[in-house]
Amino acid sequence: MSRTRPMNCIIPPYILEKLMESDDRDVRQAALATLLTTARLRGERSVRASFAAAAAPGNGRRTIFDCEQTESFTNALVARSEDGPASLDDSVNRAFDALGLTRDFFKEVFQRNSVDGRGMRLEGFVHYGFMYDNAFWDGRRMVFGDGDGDSVGDLTGSLDVIAHELAHGVTDFTSGFEYHNQSGALNESMSDVFGSLVKQWSLKQTAEEADWLIGADVWTPAIEGDALRSLKAPGTAFAGDPQPDRMGKFVHAPDTFFGDWGAVHSNSGIPNKAFYLACAGIGGFAWETIGPVWYESLKASTADDQFQDFADTTFQKAGQLFGDGSPEQSAVLAGWQEVEVPLRSVPSGLARARSFAFNGHGGAGREDGMAALTRQIGALSDKVTGLAKEVAQLKGAGVR
Repeated sequence: MSRTRPMNCIIPPYILEKLMESDDRDVRQAALATLLTTARLRGERSVRASFAAAAAPGNGRRTIFDCEQTESFTNALVARSEDGPASLDDSVNRAFDALGLTRDFFKEVFQRNSVDGRGMRLEGFVHYGFMYDNAFWDGRRMVFGDGDGDSVGDLTGSLDVIAHELAHGVTDFTSGFEYHNQSGALNESMSDVFGSLVKQWSLKQTAEEADWLIGADVWTPAIEGDALRSLKAPGTAFAGDPQPDRMGKFVHAPDTFFGDWGAVHSNSGIPNKAFYLACAGIGGFAWETIGPVWYESLKASTADDQFQDFADTTFQKAGQLFGDGSPEQSAVLAGWQEVEVPLRSVPSGLARARSFAFNGHGGAGREDGMAALTRQIGALSDKVTGLAKEVAQLKGAGVR
């Protein structure tokens, strides 16, 4: 049985369209060329679900190829292998090192043997195309463009971008989230989650210390503080960032290439924020707490799961990993509640206010249960009122 797999790009069409409005002619041309090339490649992407050729075992051995600014994979030259010396090309070495860090993260943290869990070889292709403003995972390899040098830098320059793309492979071989609408947004969100976790793990950063940004090193590299996406504050990564941070702001878009397959890169902000909130609620190293919850939930999910399905799964997995009613499970519940994704699997006892107040570092102090219940009822009432106002405003604006 065969199925069409997406070509997962780090930079979505809406950003490339924004770059096409640049005053810089080279930036405009690079963005247009990238859009056209990406659309063509997506049209060619059709592979077998088994990924038999791509999944050949090899203990995650790395090979980096140089496309020499062409769009050919067959003519690319081997630039560095697992046992070979370092290259004189910084792009080659950055790709090689980042593939290794991502592989080691999944091995050490989740006991996963490479992308497919069976030691799949890791192939990276650098210097793809001329001023190609993207990086992508196509189901069997990582591909990096050099960027336009202004708005987009060399795509090998960001560890979280590379980890994000390889994580698409992990999703391919686990849940296989379909790349459309909510399941597609979950697909993108999982890659942002793991991209951020790999960076935090490599730097040994706590949830409080991490920047929770994706692509800060390659998006407008000369400008400090912006990025492609922010898990902590979706919608603030750059000027005009369209990511919503809750269901009341969900983006409705066509399920087409230029509609970003139902706004998958935009709506991923909602589960991204839920993950960040859960991690921040516990504190410490996120890959040791909420990270395993999300990973186990990914393995337990199905291809067409929606936000609510995945939220239910994370709540259940948090209970299995850390205990029902644990601080971790409560943090997961609170994260989804904050982004307005309701859970169906919460027992009535836990759905009511808990008699614990979390200090943000995994600790909990007892308080009066009635006071907690009163506060939660008040907060819930405020949320319902706010949501009702938003719905009324949308209806008044003619939004359907």
